[in-house]
Amino acid sequence: MITHAKEAEKFNKDEARVDWHDDTLWFVRQKRDRMAHNIPEWEQLREKASQIKNHTLSNLDQYLVQFEKQALANGVHVHWAANAAEHNQIVFQIIQKHGFQKIVKSKSMLTEECHLNEFLIGQGIEVIDTDLGERIVQLRHEPPSHIVLPAIHLKKEDVGETFHQHLGTEKGAKDPQYLTEAARQHLREKFIAADLALTGVNFAVAETGGIVVCTNEGNADMGAHLANVHIACMGIEKIIPRQADLSVFLRLLARSATGQPITTYSSHFLRPAPGKEMHIVLVDNGRTEQLARADFRNSLKCIRCAACFNTCPVYRRSGGHSYHTAVAGPIGSILAPNIDMRKYADLPFASTLCGSCSNVCPVKIDIHDQLWKWRQILAQEGHTGTAKATGMKLMSAVLSNPDIYRFVGSTGRWFLRHVPSLASNSLNPWFKQREMPEPPKESFRDWYLKNRKKPKGE
Repeated sequence: MITHAKEAEKFNKDEARVDWHDDTLWFVRQKRDRMAHNIPEWEQLREKASQIKNHTLSNLDQYLVQFEKQALANGVHVHWAANAAEHNQIVFQIIQKHGFQKIVKSKSMLTEECHLNEFLIGQGIEVIDTDLGERIVQLRHEPPSHIVLPAIHLKKEDVGETFHQHLGTEKGAKDPQYLTEAARQHLREKFIAADLALTGVNFAVAETGGIVVCTNEGNADMGAHLANVHIACMGIEKIIPRQADLSVFLRLLARSATGQPITTYSSHFLRPAPGKEMHIVLVDNGRTEQLARADFRNSLKCIRCAACFNTCPVYRRSGGHSYHTAVAGPIGSILAPNIDMRKYADLPFASTLCGSCSNVCPVKIDIHDQLWKWRQILAQEGHTGTAKATGMKLMSAVLSNPDIYRFVGSTGRWFLRHVPSLASNSLNPWFKQREMPEPPKESFRDWYLKNRKKPKGE
């Protein structure tokens, strides 16, 4: 079985790349901080967004019905999918109905979650991802490693080699402007030849029946305006009540994601152009189950900004592919077990529980608390593995008995001083990436009892 620890170990073999990955994401986190500190009402915006999402999730059924009614009135076809398989079939049936063979697709984490690309390609449909990062990883036959920066695990030299192999650019070329221009020319042909455009959805407005798609490259707009049919795929949690609510979320989204004031393109799609078709596919795929879990419903507030990725010390030094799920990082480690506890039981443990993810979340999701709660559920359900379960039981026994705790502590310190090889060896996971500390001569308790000042009269 694939586990985060095993995949992270592969990523960590290239220490220089790990350091670069860590520094790059921390740079994005610092940009986010500067943007947040420049807005006096930042915390009020976060609180407002959180409350809007709380209200929406508490009335989700009503807002979904309102959205469908308005969208239908706008001339949009609305489809409902209970799971990933239904979503993929709906998209394929629309393509099949028109006899299309080529589609262009802008970034959509929902379609990654549903493995739409693999499904359609298996049906003989050409699927071209048009987001630059997504196209790079698609050419490399890799999944995205980050929900906003899909190719953040790659350096410009890697991109140059990939484009040389697939687009015929000069060997050894690594100039970003040259490589971007090559991608632009390559993708323009795909846009013109495509029969259908597929996009994700950042926000769906119940009041109007319209959707908003945010991109920095304009690729969603190019695809949707050139193609005769536009399909927008969205999770049901993307609903917000009013058009006015966008003013809150659009101020938070780009600042949290990339540290820029606003996304370059925030495109509003309300109705199809004359002679064209627009479809919206609303997908559940475990979301109502998550909504019913009191401890985890807040995770559905996520606006997919990836601020939690950029700040997470574990994600930054383990890479997105180590999470073996469409949405990596701290938020993905909450969402994935809801879909399959056994398959993703390792992910809630891929965290230090430092709380930095919760601190930067623009909609105030209690991410680290939910990771801790998932650990308890997974242990109770028997999904933690024999070794971890046994270790936790032993630790519980030691930590709950002061006498045993003090005995184990003194014994451990003696062995670390006199037989350090028992801990400093390849069998100790901690030793693989760290130097074991020098053991103290005495415990803090012993030191405290000897040095504490006794109150007068004691």
